[in-house]
Amino acid sequence: MTTPSVSLPIVAAFDVDGTLTIRDCVVPFLRETAGLPRLVAAVLRRPVSLVTALARRDRDALKALAAGSLRGRSITDIRARGEAFAEVVATRWLRQDTPERLRWHLAQGHEVILVSASLRPYLAPLADRLGASAVLCCELEDDGTRLTGRLAGANCRGPEKERRVREWLGGRTVELWAYGDSSGDRELLAMADRAHLVKDVAVAAAP
Repeated sequence: MTTPSVSLPIVAAFDVDGTLTIRDCVVPFLRETAGLPRLVAAVLRRPVSLVTALARRDRDALKALAAGSLRGRSITDIRARGEAFAEVVATRWLRQDTPERLRWHLAQGHEVILVSASLRPYLAPLADRLGASAVLCCELEDDGTRLTGRLAGANCRGPEKERRVREWLGGRTVELWAYGDSSGDRELLAMADRAHLVKDVAVAAAP
């Protein structure tokens, strides 16, 4: 993004699933919140779309199908379930190394954001627990009171992560540190001044 300089404010952007956590969170949240039968039914309701998505390994399409399991659920209920699920993630599913690095950034006065293909109902309360100031993630569409069963906007992975971060920065010049663990983080890592591929690089110790 820019030539690193000690005079620039530092923003640390963390992917979540596999980077801060030891496992994927989307499917467990949908399974626990909607129930397995409803989740399976939502995915199977559109068999042609399902077969196409599987053949193309299209995660965006698969997530859109799975989101249908939450159709009709009240926003209040989903928020409450998101809070409870965030507690599970924070107490049971966090890695040892990258959350320590996140805390190091906070101690240095850096701004921390989460950039993830996970879902806002649990990522927002998880961000509050971790001290992150912003969450860029998958949004669930609602009609003001209930979920429609659709995603609002694009799946936050790949190029969409880069787009969201640039939009959030709004033209600010910063030194960007980024942490990710998969191909879905490629563009996020490529835009960073300091990129850390978590599965290949030890990130626990401060530089």
